[in-house]
Amino acid sequence: MDIALIIIGFLFCLLGIIGSFLPVLPGPFTAWFGLLILYFTNAIPQDWVFLGVTLGISILVWILDYLVPALGTKRFGGTKYGMIGSSIGLIIGILFLGPLGIIIGPFAGAFIGELIKDSNETSRALKAAVGSFIGFLAGTFIKFIVSVGFIIFYCKIILDNWETVF
Repeated sequence: MDIALIIIGFLFCLLGIIGSFLPVLPGPFTAWFGLLILYFTNAIPQDWVFLGVTLGISILVWILDYLVPALGTKRFGGTKYGMIGSSIGLIIGILFLGPLGIIIGPFAGAFIGELIKDSNETSRALKAAVGSFIGFLAGTFIKFIVSVGFIIFYCKIILDNWETVF
């Protein structure tokens, strides 16, 4: 049974890396579930502090994934209208366009939000929308790094307990 749990946990970690790029799957959370499954085996000693810290990291990355596009909008000269538009665009994009909406929604929302504030400033609106897209890319990168880190932890835990696992 331990071997089955170890394999399933590893598959969850791999799925977490894939989920960093697919908006349908929450990458770090999926990889964290792989770590959690690993600790359900009898071969690996329980480490609830490690699981708590990694869960906290997963939650932080999940929150940042929704905030970073709005922060990117602001960083590229967007106003509060663009930031709010980016956030609303993300929600509407997910609801109506599915996974593609996570990319298009914040971009379109920031652009429309800036145009609502000042319809004559299309270049600034476009710049804010690009900032939102760069924020999306930054969020994806953060999710990828955390998911890869979790799979590295997973492999290290297996190697440290090799004798008890096999």
